[in-house]
Amino acid sequence: MTEWNQILQRKEYTPENPDEMVINLASILKDRRARKILDLGCGAGRHVIYLAEQEFEPYGSDISNTGLKLTKKRLKSQKLEAKIIKCDMKLIPYINSYFDATICVSTIYHQKLKEIQETISEIHRVLKKKGLLLANFHSKRSSRYGKGIKIEEDTFMDENGPEKGVLHHFVNENVLNELLRNFKIVELDAREKMIGSYLRSGFIVLAEKA
Repeated sequence: MTEWNQILQRKEYTPENPDEMVINLASILKDRRARKILDLGCGAGRHVIYLAEQEFEPYGSDISNTGLKLTKKRLKSQKLEAKIIKCDMKLIPYINSYFDATICVSTIYHQKLKEIQETISEIHRVLKKKGLLLANFHSKRSSRYGKGIKIEEDTFMDENGPEKGVLHHFVNENVLNELLRNFKIVELDAREKMIGSYLRSGFIVLAEKA
């Protein structure tokens, strides 16, 4: 994905502070005594670093060489350790039932529906029983829905801007429930925010492997 090699050279796509949803997850994982955590689509590594700081055993994967190099550089500068690999999120190179949790933040929806289904199936495979998945999804209510080139139903590709050539798939709650039918949904949070006349709308989901 050459687009992501370029995108991850931009400062706004390489923040250092962890997302609130991952901070909240960390306390749940500690209560569960979870150890092995996979950041699927780790980008520049902010969550890998945070999980290492919190003394988990983090694993990071991404398709972008730029992101992986940044992650390794940041880990080294902070004298932290994590296992970092390059892989497609639809083909996770770990054995069945290996991880206690997987996070997939601002990543999984950059695919067609079938590819999202394949990714979720892979996540399910590598999670231990009762392992947790934290992910976020675009909502069809978003002002971004329908913008760009239509690739398939509910999937659009940006024509301009920093994410030119990148796919965005949109779901509603029914589709999300179907995607996660092999999981027990622990929390489903619909988030919306108006920015001027633009509606940013999406879902944050915490699900447990059944």
